[in-house]
Amino acid sequence: MEAALNAERIGDELNRTVKLAMDSGEAATPEEARDIFRRYRLRLITGADVASSPSKQAALLTAVNAGRRCFLGGVEVVGCPDAQLLIPWRNCRTIAEAVTDLQGILTYSIEEPIPQIIIGDVEGVEERSEFAVRATFDGWRGGVVPVDDGRRMDERNEFTPAGVLAGALAVSEAFQYVRGRNVQAGRRAVGLSLWQPNAAVSWLDDCEIGPRPELLPARLWLIGLGHLGQAYLWTLGFLPYERPGDVQLILQDYDALVAANDSTSLLTDRRLIGQRKTRAMAGWCEGRGFRTRINERRFAPNFRIDDEEPQVALCGVDNEVARAALEDVGFAQIIEAGLGRGTEEYLAFQIHCFPASRSARQRWWAGAPAQTQSSLLGHPAYLSLASEGMDQCGLTMLANRAVGASFVGSFVSTLVVAELLKMVMGEHRYEVIDGTLRSPENFQVFACDLLPVSFNPGVTIAN
Repeated sequence: MEAALNAERIGDELNRTVKLAMDSGEAATPEEARDIFRRYRLRLITGADVASSPSKQAALLTAVNAGRRCFLGGVEVVGCPDAQLLIPWRNCRTIAEAVTDLQGILTYSIEEPIPQIIIGDVEGVEERSEFAVRATFDGWRGGVVPVDDGRRMDERNEFTPAGVLAGALAVSEAFQYVRGRNVQAGRRAVGLSLWQPNAAVSWLDDCEIGPRPELLPARLWLIGLGHLGQAYLWTLGFLPYERPGDVQLILQDYDALVAANDSTSLLTDRRLIGQRKTRAMAGWCEGRGFRTRINERRFAPNFRIDDEEPQVALCGVDNEVARAALEDVGFAQIIEAGLGRGTEEYLAFQIHCFPASRSARQRWWAGAPAQTQSSLLGHPAYLSLASEGMDQCGLTMLANRAVGASFVGSFVSTLVVAELLKMVMGEHRYEVIDGTLRSPENFQVFACDLLPVSFNPGVTIAN
């Protein structure tokens, strides 16, 4: 019993999405919260044309990977083609092998009325579930529409980040539907142009296809290898590198993987628990063909990068002191993202690119007081833990653990990678992108005018 009441141990083991049911007050105990999420199931129905489209395969694998972490009753895949996998995933050769490796459940039954996501040429599913959406894409555009809406993009201009985007949004809509907190979920067309993620620009407009990348980023420094850092690698890994051995990544983190990481981090599964994040992710990257170096210390302005190291940083840490120091070590360009934490804010995000009109230190001044979630301590699940012997300090520690959902990081990674690709192209970029998956139509973007005149981030060719 004593071990069960250790706040750090519970915090390291508790599914960060399941914590929603504790923090909302609907679950009386952590066990009851898990039981709620075990009732959530998801079905993906695929058409035969998934076999010929890398972007559709990216949508499918993203939906399986993100979905199984919050739909704890399982993610079923119907109609999965027995065909070659066109995007790299571990040592898998076929789409079915990849789905199984990602813990999807291959099945032929579509009788039970559970939420359904359609990918590819599938007809006649409107009446089999109250929730049925189609994931669709074309070029840099991706999103979901209700199946009975009838709209579908051309889906011929391949761009795998748009596939990841569509898969993540489909899971987001399905999750918001089963949670019952957003009456619009599954009843609206939701999407984005990664080329111009501006609420004033319609993602359904054909002119927003965007260019086909000929060059891809090859030298990057990744800071933080949890929820966001692994999502960046997931989306980067699907890019069509002609020579993946040209890619050099420095991976920086100081933590080991714990069970809670499995609930939010796309490249983590139970087999990796206990390994250092840097080493586990280096293994994944090298399996993809990338070259890596690791840095196992907290990010702080106590070093300077040299000319031989990557000049572009992708940051995914939630520590404001570390984020304030991002511009202090010599990076030429930085793209960083942060996620919301609470029962409503977990769907929110902000992306910042530096240099910008406001410095990182102006955005996150060191010494800002940490926010606490002490108001949660009166909720039933926390009172239950207190009655079993957990002390006030432990309860506060547990309450301050962030709520998170892997589909949010998946979605945000596509915007980050899109900004990175625009950097490689020398095209327009944004200083800030701010939004929430609760109402994607209200995204706000602010153009970035502080681009260096000549800057080579390190590139290699696309196939």
